[in-house]
Amino acid sequence: MNVQLDKYDRGILELLQQDCTCAIGDIADRVGLSNTACWRRIHKMEEAGIIYGKVALLDRKKLNINVVVMVFIKIAQHNMEWIQKFRDHIHTIDEILEVYRMAGETDYLLKVAVPDVMEYDRVYKRLIQIPGLADISSSFAMEQIKYTTRLPLNYF
Repeated sequence: MNVQLDKYDRGILELLQQDCTCAIGDIADRVGLSNTACWRRIHKMEEAGIIYGKVALLDRKKLNINVVVMVFIKIAQHNMEWIQKFRDHIHTIDEILEVYRMAGETDYLLKVAVPDVMEYDRVYKRLIQIPGLADISSSFAMEQIKYTTRLPLNYF
């Protein structure tokens, strides 16, 4: 579904990225639309998949998730069957928050969140069970400088 977005949509998306629990009336007032027009635009963006979920952001440290690990994986095989098996395996490990297939020396970059290094070792031992890996290296984050889920909205 091809949707043309304008300044009102950009305003709505910006507000929803800040707080998706805002009332439609509040969003409509802030972007200069009626409640109905605002609701229709949100609904249209949901149907188009631009808005594909609404979540609560959690404080990982208050949940005893103190360590973030970036895992760099090089693989020995490059075929679609292996890629699908890798994807299936990765989805079984809850501690893996993000996975990127990369261009360059690293084939995959994973972001892992765990309470401590011992728990990361358990994740590591699950990862090395995947056949076809050539190398796994890990870097532990010392400090989080920036974190956001907000996407820039100046490209449409």
